[in-house]
Amino acid sequence: MQNTPLLTDRTALLRNRSRARDRFLHEIARDELLDRLSLVNREFKDPIIIGPADKFLVGAQLIEDAETLHVTPAAHDLAIHFMALHWANDPVGQIIQSARALRPDGHFQAACLGGQTLHELRSCLAQAESEVTGGLSPRITPMGEIRDLGALLQRAGLALPVADSITIKTSYQSVYHLMRDLRKFGETNALNARLRRPTQRSVFERCAELYDQTFSEDGKIIATFEFLFLSGWAPSADQPKPLRPGSATTRLADALKTTEKPLRD
Repeated sequence: MQNTPLLTDRTALLRNRSRARDRFLHEIARDELLDRLSLVNREFKDPIIIGPADKFLVGAQLIEDAETLHVTPAAHDLAIHFMALHWANDPVGQIIQSARALRPDGHFQAACLGGQTLHELRSCLAQAESEVTGGLSPRITPMGEIRDLGALLQRAGLALPVADSITIKTSYQSVYHLMRDLRKFGETNALNARLRRPTQRSVFERCAELYDQTFSEDGKIIATFEFLFLSGWAPSADQPKPLRPGSATTRLADALKTTEKPLRD
């Protein structure tokens, strides 16, 4: 039986990350994560951070986001998967392994880029390459949608799952300036099925024309970055649980102080 082809070329991904010189995207994700953690009434003493992150939590252990995570089961009270799920060949496997590292009632948080990220560049590159070469090659990783990634929390066995997102709009002088920044962010093409030879210059020239025509404001092009944030808890007997259907003792109409009106047949 043939194995499923890998989405990401990890050697290329690590090379891109090693060349990163700008933490702009990571700083946004970090600040948002820390803001969410500040709302949790808990002091975490044994956190781990999985992915290409700095140690932004005191006492945190940094773990590489390899296919198999080098974590000790039930050893941590907080696991943060940071800016790596959008490159994972097996996102649910990454969440499951992170969850296994948690003690009962341990907390899981994740930040990654979502499906609306760079949708402008994706569209223009696809049209330009199709027009110039008559074909398409994978160029931007197919990042997940919030509904899909939120469902992975339940598949991983985490309780009280929550998923939310923020969208950041940025502007650039040209598509070439955007691509230069993506290299500085360490987020350029690391897809396993990517084109392994140089792209024709005419493809990028046509892409730039389409971008200027379609996604520009006040003389600059617009680029979208969507950040997804996931959270959940390792199951514990002490956690609140939903009531059994039909067990309510108070009518909703009474709670809202309104008159209940029956529906017409």
